[in-house]
Amino acid sequence: MKFTVLIPILAAAAFNSQAFTLTSNDIQEGSRMADTFAFKGFGCSGENLSPQLSWKDAPEGTKSFAITAYDPDAPTGSGWWHWVALDIPASTKSMKQGASGHLKQMREMENDYGAIGYGGACPPVGHGMHRYQFTVWAMPAEKLALPDNPSNALIGYMLNATALDKATQTATYVRE
Repeated sequence: MKFTVLIPILAAAAFNSQAFTLTSNDIQEGSRMADTFAFKGFGCSGENLSPQLSWKDAPEGTKSFAITAYDPDAPTGSGWWHWVALDIPASTKSMKQGASGHLKQMREMENDYGAIGYGGACPPVGHGMHRYQFTVWAMPAEKLALPDNPSNALIGYMLNATALDKATQTATYVRE
């Protein structure tokens, strides 16, 4: 008898809950990114524009967002950080294409190319397909507590240790 009452309540709660989601007009899950989002340099001739991103249904208690773009397939032993943007106001729900470098209400960090902001895809020639994980992180504080000049590995650790939730889209890119 107890299960007869409990099952509909649990089903209703699951049906009404919203998952934190990330979408994009520019990149699609599992699909190759356009050269628009590839790096300009290191032998690549892309436009180096950050893709448009939108997110919704952040968890209760979200006070800011962070965005990362990460290539786990880079031949470094530690992946490659293409974009790290922190302290994005909780009222923000999207980023326009090419927004990196033009937004004052967030803190963009140095990518693994050694520049501040977005650095597009540019895997080594003949290295095969690489995955680019674009993640929006829902954070419980307005500012991520970090020391001066943190490494991207430390930032990644702090994001994983403190985020309320995250939503990811993984695009691909290859150079033959």
